[in-house]
Amino acid sequence: MSDHIPAWGERRFGRFNTLGVWTLYRKEVLRFIKVITQTVLAPVVQSLLFLFIFSVVFARTRPEVNGIPFPAFMAPGLIMMQVIQNAFANTASSLLVSKVQGNIVDFLMPPLSPGELTLAFAGGGVTRGIVVAIISWIVMAPFAPLGVTHVWALVVFAVGASMVLSFIGILAGMWADKFDHMATVTNFIIMPAALLSGTFYSVTMLPPMWQQASLFNPVFYMIDGFRYGFTGQADSNLAIGIGLLVVLNVVLGFWCHALFRSGYKLKA
Repeated sequence: MSDHIPAWGERRFGRFNTLGVWTLYRKEVLRFIKVITQTVLAPVVQSLLFLFIFSVVFARTRPEVNGIPFPAFMAPGLIMMQVIQNAFANTASSLLVSKVQGNIVDFLMPPLSPGELTLAFAGGGVTRGIVVAIISWIVMAPFAPLGVTHVWALVVFAVGASMVLSFIGILAGMWADKFDHMATVTNFIIMPAALLSGTFYSVTMLPPMWQQASLFNPVFYMIDGFRYGFTGQADSNLAIGIGLLVVLNVVLGFWCHALFRSGYKLKA
């Protein structure tokens, strides 16, 4: 038996604190499950309302989009829109609420490295995004037939997009000092990016200038790739979309790690 006594600040859990990461991740998941009516059911109902309203309004004037029934075309976009909004909201609200309530010390004091904190928080956001996606899919199925064409595309784009927005939520939660700041990010960045990304339409219907502008919106690639998994049709180059997801996740992940390491707006 070793008599080595860890020095002050030396990790006692090896290179990776599995138990600590799992505990924080579980806490993040249980946090949104506890208020599941607000965090999961409300987004699902909102998506159903969008589907119903737009299907009723445009069913006769636009029965198909690129040969796909309009409800079946729109449903994947609605699902992905809820995925990114909820992945962002989970991490952002968790950090901001902890700061406002003064209990942020609960995850700063445990022996978790910046990378482990980033992984646990992002994992909670991804889980909420995927749960919302699955339930939305099940609820929409009777109203919008969604036949799966490419399972890999559904998994890659759903998980990749959830991770990107989870990282953005971490950054926003660390930056925000009050709920008004968070509302600013949601209303002026997240929502416009989601609504102007082909959720309700194909970008091929836009004038050439706006088609080109859509290519600079990362959410467009997320929705288009996810929709490809159902319909087998894409308006963009899927390789570019996957590459963009990889780059964004790497850059944002390292950015979150750096801010946790510095204690930006977390430590007094």
